[in-house]
Amino acid sequence: MKYFEKVLIANRGEIAIRVMRACRELDIETVAIYSTVDSDALHVKYADEAFLVGEAPPAKSYLNMERIVDLAKKSGSEAIHPGYGFLAENYRFSKLCQDEGIVFIGPSWKTIRAMGSKIESKQMMRAADVPVLPGTPGGIQDPGEATKVAADVGYPVIVKASAGGGGIGMHIVHDEKGLGEALEAGRRIAQSAFGDATVFIEKYLEKPRHIEFQVLADEHGHAVHLFDRECSIQRRHQKLVEEAPCPIMTPELREKMAASAIAVVKASDYTNAGTVEFLYADGNYYFMEMNTRLQVEHTVTEMITGRDIVKEQIAIAAGESLPFDQEDVTVRGHAIECRINAEDPLNNFTADPGKILRYRSPGGPGIRVDSGIHMGYAIPPTYDSMISKLCAWGADRKETIARMRRAIYEYVIIGVKTTLPLHHAIMHNRQFADGDTHTHFLQEEHIQKTLARYVREEETRMQTLAASLRHGKQIAAITGAVNVYLNSQKK
Repeated sequence: MKYFEKVLIANRGEIAIRVMRACRELDIETVAIYSTVDSDALHVKYADEAFLVGEAPPAKSYLNMERIVDLAKKSGSEAIHPGYGFLAENYRFSKLCQDEGIVFIGPSWKTIRAMGSKIESKQMMRAADVPVLPGTPGGIQDPGEATKVAADVGYPVIVKASAGGGGIGMHIVHDEKGLGEALEAGRRIAQSAFGDATVFIEKYLEKPRHIEFQVLADEHGHAVHLFDRECSIQRRHQKLVEEAPCPIMTPELREKMAASAIAVVKASDYTNAGTVEFLYADGNYYFMEMNTRLQVEHTVTEMITGRDIVKEQIAIAAGESLPFDQEDVTVRGHAIECRINAEDPLNNFTADPGKILRYRSPGGPGIRVDSGIHMGYAIPPTYDSMISKLCAWGADRKETIARMRRAIYEYVIIGVKTTLPLHHAIMHNRQFADGDTHTHFLQEEHIQKTLARYVREEETRMQTLAASLRHGKQIAAITGAVNVYLNSQKK
């Protein structure tokens, strides 16, 4: 069945290509948009049509709602897929699409707005009996009230922006002395970053695990989960390694957490694909937030369930019912995703944009690489530093780790610093192999020491490889010159 004739993808890079691949398999034409620095990007070449959306700064291109909707109408696109990031969780954009008669491939704007507010969403979860961390039920401004709340829940506490994400505006407070300053700084940053100065306080867990559930829900009241993912390995509150299923999951814990995830779906009147995120510590789990979009790490769920989540998104947006029930979804094997970023892992993950001089992606059994770059591509400094998503699947976690190690060894990226050495260190770490991770895993001393050693080894390997490539070019050039000379002598 053909759900739409044409879909515009309001994004760039690997996620734009990922959506286009699903559309191509569904015989749907695709429309790409690009900024002035993305005119030669792979997603532009892959699409059936492509339109310049604006200048490089996101506000003038990939965040320009009116321009994107105008291009959708001009191109004859019936629907827009936002990917992730940029406008994917912007309820105003979803509403604009609805007002202009264009299908937004995602949840309703009302749901996006409600779940985008951490305060409102947690109030909703309390009413639905979903466990949440103790803290303020709403926004807080008064330092005296904040002091009382913090004392009640117990230090450490964390100050968060209600409209925030990605760790922006978060402040961990270990005693009463720093609380007032954290509140003030949190409000200031929240206002600047999100246009909403509302902050709240909740209990801070020292070393929790980040466990999430992928959900799908159609417009006919049918909802399922596609099991769990572990996303604890993070830097600056942003994920670097994800795996499915969670290595510590038990049938009893999964049943409880899955029931809570479906309760979140029902309470928020959710449709399309989404992710319910929990923190887990000391045998207890707590609702953190819901991502009302496709996740970067949807790949590992697809690999263990065999379900194409993007295709399901498109079908649901077209008004179709989910073609399967919960009992039809099973777990097969294990999958891990490593986010390969153009960053220096030894320099606080500072972005390292630049030109890819040599590029060779890995392959073989169980390997998937979602990427939007190629040899000669210049990574712009304007956008996210992600190069690719390297994924491995195996019959069990041990085989998956072995395949990921092999894939990292095969992966060649020369021209920019990358997180490949970091992932090499993680995959060879005994604590990771045992499944003993948490959200501060990368800050532990033994990881840093191992990382430094692997970075040096990887840099040496890449330098040797680069030298051999240059040597090969020289040999080819000399051979060519000799052949030209010999041919000239024959004449």
